[in-house]
Amino acid sequence: MTPLPHHLWADTLPWQPDPSQILLFDRFYNLVIQANEQLNLTRIVEPEAYWEKHLWDSVRGVVPLIKNQDIAVLDLGTGAGFPGMPIAIMQPTWYVMMADSTRKKTAFINNAIQSLGITNAQTITGRAEDLGHQKRHREGYDLVVLRAVAPANVCAEYGLPFAKVGGRVMLYRGTWEEREAQELERAAYALGAKVAYVDAFALPISGAVRHCIHLLKIKPTLEVFPREVGTPTKYPIGALDDPKPSNGSETTEEPY
Repeated sequence: MTPLPHHLWADTLPWQPDPSQILLFDRFYNLVIQANEQLNLTRIVEPEAYWEKHLWDSVRGVVPLIKNQDIAVLDLGTGAGFPGMPIAIMQPTWYVMMADSTRKKTAFINNAIQSLGITNAQTITGRAEDLGHQKRHREGYDLVVLRAVAPANVCAEYGLPFAKVGGRVMLYRGTWEEREAQELERAAYALGAKVAYVDAFALPISGAVRHCIHLLKIKPTLEVFPREVGTPTKYPIGALDDPKPSNGSETTEEPY
C-alpha cells in the first residue's frame, strides 16, 4: 500500500506528529481501507487525498486549541472516526468521545481503538436528539466537534446541548456563505451561544477552501433542545424565509 505523505506535516502546520503518532495514523488508515469494502466508510481512499481531507483537515481544525490540557471532546456524527480519531491521536491528554447513530460504524471505531491501543477515546451509539438529553452527556464536554453532519444552524442545535457553559462547539465546513452565517448567528443566540470566530484556511495539496466556525456557549441551553428526531432538520432554528433546498450535505460522509 502506498504510504501516506507524512513529510508534508512539517510544511503545513505548527504541530508535528512524533514517530509513534505517525505509526498510529498509518495503522488507522490501513484499518479504514480494510473495513471500507464491507462498511462503505469513505469515498476517500487514495493516500494523498486521505491524508489531506481526513487526517490533515481533522487535525487542522483543533490546532488553535492544542495548548489546552485535559479537556473532554465529543465528536458528534463521527462516521468513520473523523475528526475524533485523529484528534485523540494528536492530543493524548484529551478525552475523546465519538458518537454516531450507526452501530456498525461505532463498532468499527471501537475495534480500531482496541487494535491501536488508544486509551483516551471511547464511542457511543445514538442520535444527538436522544443523547443530548442524557444526564451523562448534557453539558458534559469542553469541546464538541461536528464535521459534515448537517447545515450549520442544525449542527448548532445538535451540538450546543452537549457543551459546558464556557465551552465551545466547532463546526467543520467547506465554503461559508453570508446566509449560513446569519442563520447560525440566530440559532446560536437561541441556544445560549455566540459565534466566537471563523477560522478560514485552505487544504495544503488541493487548495480547497475550509472553514471552522467556533461557537462559544455563554449560558445553559434550554431543556427543550435538541428537539425530537427529525424536527431540527425539518424546522431549523434561525432559518431565514425562503430557505435554500438541501444540497445533500446532511450526512456523515464529507460533503466538501
